[in-house]
Amino acid sequence: MSPSFVRPTRLPPGSRVAALSLSSGFVTEVMNRYQTGVRQVEHEFGWEVVASPNAMRGEAFLSAHPEARADDLHWALQNPEIDGLLSIIGGDDSVRLLPHLDLGVIHSHPKPFLGFSDSTVTLLAFLRAGVTAYHGPSLLTDLAENGGMHPFTVQGIRRALVDAPQPFDLSPAPEWTEHFSDWADTALQGVRRPFAPGDGWQWLQGEAAVQGHLIGGCLEVLDMLNGTPGWPTPALWDGAVLALETSEDVPAPRQVGYWLRNYAAQGILARAAGLLLARPRSYTTEMVEELYGWVRRVLCEAEREDLPVVANLDFGHTSPQLTLPLGAQVWLDPAAGRITVLP
Repeated sequence: MSPSFVRPTRLPPGSRVAALSLSSGFVTEVMNRYQTGVRQVEHEFGWEVVASPNAMRGEAFLSAHPEARADDLHWALQNPEIDGLLSIIGGDDSVRLLPHLDLGVIHSHPKPFLGFSDSTVTLLAFLRAGVTAYHGPSLLTDLAENGGMHPFTVQGIRRALVDAPQPFDLSPAPEWTEHFSDWADTALQGVRRPFAPGDGWQWLQGEAAVQGHLIGGCLEVLDMLNGTPGWPTPALWDGAVLALETSEDVPAPRQVGYWLRNYAAQGILARAAGLLLARPRSYTTEMVEELYGWVRRVLCEAEREDLPVVANLDFGHTSPQLTLPLGAQVWLDPAAGRITVLP
């Protein structure tokens, strides 16, 4: 039986959202990019963006003071003038926030939190506190996209966070990119990155339609969390649809297989209702096929050939991005090729 989660209030135009540096303090080195993200968020959604007290104190300070980052999260949640929370950028050490996070504050003040990558730590903290969290773009990435926010990203955020709650189908992005653009080069901010045509989803296995709650995040960050107090309890995995993605670290397909074997050994795959895999960044065609082979192999070892698996979704380290409400129920229908997020 799936656990239940509090769904935070939506963020209509006029909402005030806090921009948080819960991972890297890199934002102070690319303030033009930050301001672009703020303007584009205000233009597309009508939100007022407010930097949290420690967000702009720089990489050196934030690296030395993870407790200050956690303080900002608690400040945003407890501040009655703040309606939602945005991650400015990811990083690689949010796991250091764990001793300083107060799940009681998250539970008592449920507000939407949007982020991905290293924000997996915070996203799962919300789930552990019984609150839905939103796996989606950060302020410096897709929200500050060169030449304007991509319509696919805008649609995903509107459906998950702005519009009145109703069921909606996920869809493949019509185009995608992983092209690097130097955020420090202000001349490039107005130059649209090159995009490749979308190549759709891959349904790897499974025939029966299933329903379960979303849980997951960045695999490399999940590996850092494994064995810590930040790791989800067994109950949070019961009946879950796992949503997993890889970062610009480009882990080898076999490494992803090893991580999945760990999930099998923990009983997570036995408890799962389904599996969503994001398009892996910087993978060659050969690496993608090897990855799919490892997924099938591990699921066969775990006697889960029945598990519905959908790959090549747009929710990780490529652009544009879906926004996935972690904790929400989703319906996977392999026969119809549909993934539906339920209100």
